Amino acid sequence: MRSVTRSVAVMTALAITAAQVTGCTTGEDAVAQGGTFDFVSPGGKTAIFYDPPATRGTIGNLNGPDLFTDKPIRLSDFTGKVVVVNVWGSWCAPCRTETPELETVYAEYRDRGVQFLGIDVRDNRDTARDFVTDRNVEYPSIFDPALRSLITLGRNYPTSVVPTTMVLDRQHKVAAVYLMALLAQDLRPLLDRLTTEP
Repeated sequence: MRSVTRSVAVMTALAITAAQVTGCTTGEDAVAQGGTFDFVSPGGKTAIFYDPPATRGTIGNLNGPDLFTDKPIRLSDFTGKVVVVNVWGSWCAPCRTETPELETVYAEYRDRGVQFLGIDVRDNRDTARDFVTDRNVEYPSIFDPALRSLITLGRNYPTSVVPTTMVLDRQHKVAAVYLMALLAQDLRPLLDRLTTEP
């Protein structure tokens, strides 16, 4: 029975890799159910919080080229700010729903010391630029078709689903990871708390 389960898991992972242009995943956290793929997170959680603040860990050296200008963007450019890192792709249907919600929250919180940063993965640059322009997204995105920037997030944290949103506190330690499309109301309580942390 175990070998059958393992074979199914391997076949599922291969199918996902082959179909990543039409699905919203970059990893192996998926199961096939009823002829469809349902993407799941470790332990089935889609919102993971890291508290208390003293126990939070850090990510790698996040950096990459700006989607529009090609100039380097570094996490260190946002010293002292809460940073909301959103992994997205123009090909990802949930990203189309989520992006206006994120832009709304960015407009509300940027004057309170919150910076948003996108990481565009597995995408065509022109298509990704059109996606951002059409949705009036004002925060920057790293262009990361080869997933090099994404790797700096995923060493110790789940980032296998697109969209994924990782929220870093003012010390750029990981406060939360969301493995789902977000609404503005999902982010506001966390940002209210993080912007008032000492």
